[in-house]
Amino acid sequence: MSDLYKRDTTLALLHEFTKTEGLRRHAYAVEAAMKAAAERTENDVEYWSAIGLLHDFDYEMYPEAPDHPLKGAEILRERGYPEEFVRTILSHAAYTGVPRENDCARWLFAVDELCGFCMACAMVQPDKKIAQVKVKSVKKKLKKKDFAAKVNREEIAEGAEDLGLERDEVIAHVLESLVPVGEELGL
Repeated sequence: MSDLYKRDTTLALLHEFTKTEGLRRHAYAVEAAMKAAAERTENDVEYWSAIGLLHDFDYEMYPEAPDHPLKGAEILRERGYPEEFVRTILSHAAYTGVPRENDCARWLFAVDELCGFCMACAMVQPDKKIAQVKVKSVKKKLKKKDFAAKVNREEIAEGAEDLGLERDEVIAHVLESLVPVGEELGL
């Protein structure tokens, strides 16, 4: 497989464009969830992990829609990433109109918002540990519109539906995938 998907390469690209620790941690979380999804579905772990790590790499420089992720797509193409990789990243933002045509794209959409939400749930735990967060508490907090208010609950539901999974199963998947990287996430 190409060096483009190796963690050293993708991490360098992420760090070149993303300077804030919070956005880097989000990228690490989505990377972990995508790695676990690739393992679960017997797909290419390195490729799916790279998608997770780079899905928002341009956000800090281009936070307004549709610049994000369109500007990032241009950068990825310039760096030699194949069109399928670029389209998968574009598809995580519904407003781009790029359909989620493969399992990698569907998983990315399903875990993106949920990773941020689960991390927010961990931050209100007494010990701030992701390992202490339970599916039941995530579901309860999803009902509270003022908790992590910027997280799009409709996209969380749509993501699970696109995968043909129950929302609880996707929540459990994300929580389980974040525990091993909890320290890297500050959780």
